[in-house]
Parts: sequence; structure tokens; C-alpha cells
Amino acid sequence: MNQNNGHNSLGLDLCFQDEANPIVLFKKWFADAEKSEINDPNALSVATSNLKGVPSVRMVLLKGLSDKGFVFYTNLNSKKGNDLKNNPNASMCFHWKSIRRQVRVSGKVSIVDNEEADKYFSSRDYGSRIAAWASSQSEKMESRNDFLKKIKEFEKKYPDKKNVPRPSHWSGWRVKPQEIEFWLEVKNRTHQRLNYVFKEGSWVKEILYP
Repeated sequence: MNQNNGHNSLGLDLCFQDEANPIVLFKKWFADAEKSEINDPNALSVATSNLKGVPSVRMVLLKGLSDKGFVFYTNLNSKKGNDLKNNPNASMCFHWKSIRRQVRVSGKVSIVDNEEADKYFSSRDYGSRIAAWASSQSEKMESRNDFLKKIKEFEKKYPDKKNVPRPSHWSGWRVKPQEIEFWLEVKNRTHQRLNYVFKEGSWVKEILYP
């Protein structure tokens, strides 16, 4: 288990440190995960729910982080996209098995501005940009060959690998956190939990029973 000797002011392991801003602590934990996770330390599960309150969860990749929030990209007409259009509440969960840590984030979403979305889209591999055009994400597909055929069609339409425009239906969602919980695995299920809640313009810390 990747723990440090000693404790912070709340009696927690030193990996929790004494940060007033949870985004600062998240960046430090993420840096630790980048050193030890075998694949995709930026992978997270994101949960949404529809107007009937039925939840849905799936894995995405974190592609932006600032005090404004956590950003992931998707087809805006996908299942999660439509859920978020109708119910802007979302929850994220990062789990880094290699360091026995987890972070949960909950808050409201907003779509990133066009400039930010364009910049990220242009950084993607050519094949990924073409696939964004070819995929009617979450819709029923009669045959996978239909999808592959559409990929070929868009490759012909956009042969210049340096100049593939971003589809208007593809962009990023930013989750502005209202609550962020940091969790550390401890033997005998005496796990440590530090929760930050945004209240009246500032972050308030609290420790939770495991």
C-alpha cells in the first residue's frame, strides 16, 4: 500500500496533506497515479441520470482540469449527452488500484466553449477525428460494416489529416464540482475519507467514517 508515514492535521495519512483547495490535492494524487497506473490514469466513471431519475454510468477519459472543473469529451447526442442536457447533475469516480486511492466528484455540468473544444479536437489522432464524424453514438446500428463504410466516406471528405473540422455535435462537458471526496484504502476496512464541500464561496473540509 502506498502510504506515507505520519499524519496531517486531521489525523489522516500524509498523502491527504493539508490543502485548502481540493483541486490542488487532486492534481497531486493524479501525479502519483500517473507514475504507477498501467493504463489510463485519467480514466474515470461518469454517472448521469435521465428525467425519470434512472441512472447510467460509463467510463470516459479526463481531458481537462482547472479550478473551473473536470472536462471530458463526447458526442452531445449520445446517451450521456442527452441525459446531461435534461439533467445537468453528474458524478465522477476515479479509482487508482495501484495506489489504493479513489476520488469522487459531483456537481453540475456545462458545455466548454468552442475555442477550447476546437483546440482539443485538433490534438486528437486523425482516425479519432474521423470517427467522431462517422459515429452516431448510442444509436442502433444494423451492421458494423455500416460504420466502417461511413468512416471511409468521411476519410474521402476530409483527406487532409491536418484539417478535419470539429462536428458541431461533438464537444466537452465540464463538471463544476460541488463536492470532492478523497479515499484511501486501509487494512481491516478502516479506510480514510476526506470530503470537501463547496459552501458559500469556499471549500469546507470534513472527514467521514469508512
